This record gives sequence, structure tokens and C-alpha cells, in this order.
Amino acid sequence: MKHIIFASGLILAAALSRLIPHPFNFTPIAAMALSSAVYLDKKYAFIIPLAAMLVSDAILGFHSGMIWVYGCFALIALMGLWLRSHKKPLFVAGAALTSSVLFFVVTNFAVWFMGSGALYPKTWEGLVACYVAAIPFFQNTVAGDLLYTGALFGLFELGARWFKVEQPQVVSVK
Repeated sequence: MKHIIFASGLILAAALSRLIPHPFNFTPIAAMALSSAVYLDKKYAFIIPLAAMLVSDAILGFHSGMIWVYGCFALIALMGLWLRSHKKPLFVAGAALTSSVLFFVVTNFAVWFMGSGALYPKTWEGLVACYVAAIPFFQNTVAGDLLYTGALFGLFELGARWFKVEQPQVVSVK
């Protein structure tokens, strides 16, 4: 039980950090998905961070592209389930970078796909223009994903040692 309370607190704090001023796309979304999948029991790995996201989105405001963001969140959490049994710094950093790319590709496709066509025409050129316009924001996505992932994984590991918090058992299938 201590583990769930500790983990929930970290995830909620990360979600609420979206409410303080920050550069565009410098958010803890990928880190929340990865770390919750690694450090929480599977039954909580999706529920707790999604609930935390909903709380922060309720304050920030809901938008039409949320299904795409939450879809990315779920895919990143699935990566986190794999990461459970591969929890080495290089793999964690690789998962954070992969999360950045996934979020960039999916959410910018959504902007193009769901748009009226006034900003980005529904052509190959329009899609390319949408991705090109988003490149300046990608560096913040990568920086945020790496920083928040490092922070959350580090805090989970420190918490496990300092507060004697049990981590979920990882069962490897071979």
C-alpha cells in the first residue's frame, strides 16, 4: 500500500507540474507513462497516471486532440511494461527518446488530419508542412521527456530505498 501511495503522489505531482509556467511541450507526460508502467502494479499502471492527467487537463482545459495525446500515453505505457525487465539507464533514455518521437509523429499527424485544411491542406505537402512547423517544439519535447523521466525514475528508486517501498514483481517470460 505504501508503494501505491508513494507512486501516486509522484505521478500526481508530475501531472500538476503541467500547471506551472513552462516552455511549450516541456511536460512530464511521457515520463509519467513510462515510470508508472515500470514501478506500479499493472492494474494501477494505466489508471493512476490517466487519472492524474485528467485532473490536470480539467484545470488546463480539454481539447479536441486529447484522444491522440491519451493514445500516445497508452502506447508509451506499453513501452514502460517492456522496460520493467530492461531497467538500465541506456534503455530508459532510449524509451524516453522513442516516446518523444512517437508523441511528435502522432500528435502532429492529428493536427493535420483533424484540421480544417485552412492551415495545412489535406495533401502530402500539407502533412510535411505540419511536421516542419512542429520541429521547433520537438526539442522541448525531447528535453522534457529526458529530464522528467530521469527525475521520476530517480525519485522512484530513491523512494524505494529510503522508504523501503516495495516495487512490483517483474515476471519475465522466456
